Amino acid sequence: MWNDTLSKIHLALYNLTIVLAAITLPLGYSQSKEYAELEWPIDLLLVVWYVIFFANYLMTVIKRKEEQMYVAIWFYIASFVTVPLLFIVNNIVIPAGFLKSYSVYAGVFDANIQWWYGHNAVAFVLTTPFLGLMYYYLPKHIKQPIYSHRLSIIHFWSLIFIYIWAGPHHLLYSPIPEWLQTTGMVFSIMLWMPSWGGMLNGFLTLTQAKDKIKVDATLKMMLAAVTFYGMSTFEGPLLSIRAVSALGHNTDWIIGHVHSGTLGWVGFMSAAALYYLVPRLWNSNLYSEKLANAHFWLGTLGILLYIISMWVSGITEGSMWRAVGENGELVYKDWVEIVEFLKPFRLFRAIGGTLYLTGIILMVYNFIKTIQNKDSGFVEQDLRIGVKS
Repeated sequence: MWNDTLSKIHLALYNLTIVLAAITLPLGYSQSKEYAELEWPIDLLLVVWYVIFFANYLMTVIKRKEEQMYVAIWFYIASFVTVPLLFIVNNIVIPAGFLKSYSVYAGVFDANIQWWYGHNAVAFVLTTPFLGLMYYYLPKHIKQPIYSHRLSIIHFWSLIFIYIWAGPHHLLYSPIPEWLQTTGMVFSIMLWMPSWGGMLNGFLTLTQAKDKIKVDATLKMMLAAVTFYGMSTFEGPLLSIRAVSALGHNTDWIIGHVHSGTLGWVGFMSAAALYYLVPRLWNSNLYSEKLANAHFWLGTLGILLYIISMWVSGITEGSMWRAVGENGELVYKDWVEIVEFLKPFRLFRAIGGTLYLTGIILMVYNFIKTIQNKDSGFVEQDLRIGVKS
């Protein structure tokens, strides 16, 4: 990075923010807004370290020796520019004490600002930076260029333009103007195209090492990550359609959708990047490829159990909420009755989550053993088709 001191300040302030959040939120100090729970002093701290982060990153890019900027850097810049802007606008408050504040927005306007922020916070924290990771680590790992640089540029600009308008789909059937709801729905459906363009670019890049996927755990995780990216970016636009939202909104289906993205896409892509980095950073071969493969299969089975159980639970839950008898009365008037019916699905969710967590524990153990064997010499594997490892 451009300035190592700024990197250390960023790390210290970031961890301080996490500690303060872990203390204040359980004590009830909260703005009560989704993805924006922290009170104003911690918000200010977060903005400070994010600006430090962006400044350090931007100067690193400016000082580069390579004239052309690879598309991964574009995705990172989009994230670092957009997140603080979204965060600041949504968290403008009037302080009423050290850990108490009131939003300057109210009513429908507050809801609209909140989900303009909320939807795009997911986009620019959990989507664009991890697309940057995909576009960097996938070609790097297989030692082949991305399938189509042109498609990656189209993916970037169309995603950036469309994503920012999709927030109102979180507020269907609410008091916000109907034209705004329709706009959010239409732009959400349009997101299918750039999202799947990026997914196909990832898949077609992976085909350049397809015969090595069965033996390389990192490639397996990249394949799973791209697959879950495709699944979640299909499901999101589907859930933005009014008729589908009427069934799925506020049910367990949404939990399944969110976790296919966070655990499937973000989780596996993060793990793949770590499996690439750790052996190289400590100059040691990975301690156990078998443990890495076990991590992959436990994680995959776990997330599938998790999201499928939530899909079934959510559709069942939504159907039970809407069920009416011949006289027009609700069939399930007692909410506890619905909760009892959904218990088996939520048990499978817990089992799936436990399997996924077990995989992460195996990964951490694998890394600890790898680091303990540091400087033993790292041997690069060639994953190109037709090249024997």
